[in-house]
Amino acid sequence: MKKLIFVTGGVCSSLGKGVTASSIGALMEARGLSVRMMKIDPYLNVDAGTMSPYQHGEVYVTDDGAETDLDLGNYARFTNAPITRANSITTGQVYDEVIRKEREGRYLGRTVQVVPHVTDAIKARVLAVADSPDVDLTIVEIGGTVGDMESIPFLEAARQLIHELGRQNAVSVHVTLVPTVSGGELKTKPTQHSVKELQEVGIQPDALVLRSGEPMDEAIRRKISAFTNIDFEGVISAHDVADTIYEIPLVFHDQGLDVFLLRRMGVESRHADLRAWKDVVRRFREPKRRVRIAVVGKYMELSDSYKSVWEALHHGGIANEAAVDLVRVDSGLLEKEGADLAAVLGDADGILVPGGFGHRGIDGMVAAARYARENGIPYFGICLGMQIMAIEWARNVLGWADANSGEFDRETPHAVVSLLEEQVDVKNYGGTMRLGAGRSALREGTAIRAAYGAAEISERHRHRYEFANAFRPQMEGAGLVIAALTPDGGLVEALEWPAHPWSVGVQFHPEFKSRPVAAHPLFRAFVEAAASRKG
Repeated sequence: MKKLIFVTGGVCSSLGKGVTASSIGALMEARGLSVRMMKIDPYLNVDAGTMSPYQHGEVYVTDDGAETDLDLGNYARFTNAPITRANSITTGQVYDEVIRKEREGRYLGRTVQVVPHVTDAIKARVLAVADSPDVDLTIVEIGGTVGDMESIPFLEAARQLIHELGRQNAVSVHVTLVPTVSGGELKTKPTQHSVKELQEVGIQPDALVLRSGEPMDEAIRRKISAFTNIDFEGVISAHDVADTIYEIPLVFHDQGLDVFLLRRMGVESRHADLRAWKDVVRRFREPKRRVRIAVVGKYMELSDSYKSVWEALHHGGIANEAAVDLVRVDSGLLEKEGADLAAVLGDADGILVPGGFGHRGIDGMVAAARYARENGIPYFGICLGMQIMAIEWARNVLGWADANSGEFDRETPHAVVSLLEEQVDVKNYGGTMRLGAGRSALREGTAIRAAYGAAEISERHRHRYEFANAFRPQMEGAGLVIAALTPDGGLVEALEWPAHPWSVGVQFHPEFKSRPVAAHPLFRAFVEAAASRKG
């Protein structure tokens, strides 16, 4: 029988349900199980594509072009589970499906209700993934907090599946908070109330993951066990870790969470092979050198806006046994009159410009790219960061002071970055970009070719604007290197500066495919170049 684990959260948001679900997935894979991960988001948006990075954090893109919640990025970093649009469920998707079926008359004139029609649609989506023949275990994270109005249909669907499949085949893991009040006392009452709310919707959690600043002693865990009707072995301390979130699977394993869940589900497995995770933690704790990377971007107020970029940089550090010190630079600050770029960027061993949309901060990014080019600082441009390379080259090498992207200046005669032809008249911006996996042919003798060690690669895209082919002759004539193209030669996929220690700008998003146990080739090479410059 296929197995399901539902991960829910209580007391407040941002407790780490995604990392908890991912860590459980990592442990189950370490024991030889084939795992799939799913995220349920209870918002009415069909996907995360039109949400502001300030409100929702980054948009994680899958190979098949789905724009999803950033927690799917955690799943991809912690596990080998394939991530597609089927692994992301939103209220908007479910209600859209139910309403379309009603309009098509597929409910045979019946009154359409949340139960059973909406809950049946949710269950069908979960089981479509869980019932795949090559899947042993599916972990389903239900977003939001128990008690939220938006989460009720998803909790009801989970309750029904637990009842229908049996508690040995569908188990519940609840993540909750044990806060510390003045005097350092841990308070268990919020957790007790959270479990009670979950019980009131018909779900008795099998395991509790307790978030706290410090490890919880046995007495606290036994008290919570007694008040929540949960076995003591299933009450897990998820305290803050000192060094890296990649330690969390080891923290859970040391407390026996994987053994407890497997026993609860009646699953036999091999001994957990956690050597790769232990090596990641060791490299993170015991770096042989340090590098300082300045990330010049638009959305610095919310760290989750560039979540995959931060993590991929650390992966590059792990691969090079180097600690990566991140300097977050708001590109808008570099546009102010009298801005001292040397004071901000002078001690950086590498400069990275990530993706983004809209005009704000663009000139600051151009200034940062120029500083990196003229001072021989390793530069990595991602999506918009590659387009910034093109704009900077056109302005400062070719002398086209008005050079820009058509996104930011529709009137410029030197739109060196231009809109995709098929997007010119688009009015509905949901899911209209160049999205998902696309292949690139890499030019011999380039830094990108050396990093990948391959002639052709596949990476994920999320953009509307491209390097303008109309200006390719002038740009290349002035020395700019077209380092990668689509296999048909039609679109520019990567740029490099000539006679520069290391400079790669890519139109795609390599950060989405980086893992702590397998750093992405470009991030590994970028951090290596930064470390080499430092000496």
